[in-house]
Amino acid sequence: MKAAEFAYARALSVADAVALLAAAAGEAKLIAGGQTLVPLMAMRLARPALLVDIDGIAELNGIAMVGDTLRIGAGTRQAEIERSGLVGREVRLLALAIGHVGHGQIRNRGTIGGSIAHGDPAAELPLVAVTLGATLLTETSAGAGEISARDFYLGPMTTTLPADALITRIDLPIWRGRVGAGFHEMSPRRGDFALAAAAAQVELDGRGRCRRAVIGVGGAAPTPIACADAARLLEGRTLDDTLIAAAASAAAALTEPASDSHGSAEYRRRLTAVLVARALKDAATMARAVP
Repeated sequence: MKAAEFAYARALSVADAVALLAAAAGEAKLIAGGQTLVPLMAMRLARPALLVDIDGIAELNGIAMVGDTLRIGAGTRQAEIERSGLVGREVRLLALAIGHVGHGQIRNRGTIGGSIAHGDPAAELPLVAVTLGATLLTETSAGAGEISARDFYLGPMTTTLPADALITRIDLPIWRGRVGAGFHEMSPRRGDFALAAAAAQVELDGRGRCRRAVIGVGGAAPTPIACADAARLLEGRTLDDTLIAAAASAAAALTEPASDSHGSAEYRRRLTAVLVARALKDAATMARAVP
């Protein structure tokens, strides 16, 4: 199929983009990489009256560390994040997850902001943002704002982002100390949508006990979810197999998976527990290796 008729405008700045969005009164879509939007338009599942191209806006690009925050411009290509030594050193969870996003050709064009704004519940980047409690910086014609990633998703491909807004930057917290991360997902084939995914990050104290932890689950609920209660089970304790299994079970109990041709809801829930346990074990092993 071919896309329905639409108008096209190339924004030269963030201010230009938000002005175009405001004038379109909810009938516009932003495009940067277009790795999701273009197929949806081709299948006529998306029919924007106006396509606002933000690909050439330099202020939306870049990766920088500011204090204990890693700042990534929303227009930054996923491949650039994958190759970034700064990301690999400072936010290991993102570095682990990014290689699971689609295929190399998709990561060459796809942007971090586009994936997060699209809000696929099985996508890796929304899961990382929710797990780490990232802050999404936004811009509208009325001015700048910010939204916690944990408050951003309402349902599959449904977010709290206003129709006249765009995400300009993603701020990810940097953890210091003996920190480790783990990320696991299962899909029918590499690059396919995940049946379930799990993300974990832990910090250990000097005696090897868990000082703090986060656990996130994707693909097994209408949105990616941060499993705060499951993570709290780990705090102040040694991360042995029994404790990890208990936390994984608690995380899986929070899911709301659906049955489909790839597996039943119960299968996805059990799969989630397995993936969370693997992610936590990897995170603990990585953290123990830090001097």
